[in-house]
Amino acid sequence: MTDSSSATSLDEHERQPSAKKNKKHLPLWQETILLLAIAILLAIVIKAFFVQAFYIPSESMEPGLVKNDRILVEKTSYWFGGTPQRGDVVVFKDPGGWLSQEEDAGPSNPVGKLMAKIGLYPSGGHLVKRVIGVSGDTIHCCDKQGRILVNGHPLDEDAYIKNTPGMQCNGPMTSTCNWTAGPVPKGMLFVMGDNRDNSDDSTRHLCQPKIPDCTPDPYVPVDDVVGKVFVLLWPHSRFHVLHRPADFAGIPAPKSTASGSARSGQ
Repeated sequence: MTDSSSATSLDEHERQPSAKKNKKHLPLWQETILLLAIAILLAIVIKAFFVQAFYIPSESMEPGLVKNDRILVEKTSYWFGGTPQRGDVVVFKDPGGWLSQEEDAGPSNPVGKLMAKIGLYPSGGHLVKRVIGVSGDTIHCCDKQGRILVNGHPLDEDAYIKNTPGMQCNGPMTSTCNWTAGPVPKGMLFVMGDNRDNSDDSTRHLCQPKIPDCTPDPYVPVDDVVGKVFVLLWPHSRFHVLHRPADFAGIPAPKSTASGSARSGQ
């Protein structure tokens, strides 16, 4: 009986190497397809939950972000009840009629469209602006130095807005330097481009004086925000990480959270 057991054990030991030898690998073309499928799945998951690539569609965020720059937007900051903060540069879906047809188009070729769908190429139909006011805030233009005031606090924005010769204040897109917006309604944002003299932003959609049937809405729904811009990715010579300007930390809490209005000065 001992000899029989030893023989059986020996046979199993001899068969093990041959079993390993008989194990086949996938053909190269199958491995390539499998790896490609995994990469696409990962890209979709990353785009949906973590990071997405976009490009700058216009000159409205100069000098910091130039037209056709490639940026990365992170979404985790606004998880678990987090919302955009004053000073954040955010990407959001067009609230309706803010983009031209060219800016709204995105990639034109089939490969670019497919890559944009899965997050491997910047997509169109979005805007990039800086958050100036959040729920309850009142924004006024301007003090004697031409500065925007949020809840009465003047913003020193020289470090990031474009210095355009002849610009009389930091909110000129209404054709006047005397306008007020707010209080900003709950769940909404008031946004402006850093190129204040050339930006289709909340100030462009303020109700103008002497227009009795004014319907434009200057606010952006928080739900339309994709995420916060955190990296200028390309061109590589200007690669840098974006930070929220410190001056926004000095803005006091709003006195009222009533429903907002928006009007230009007479």
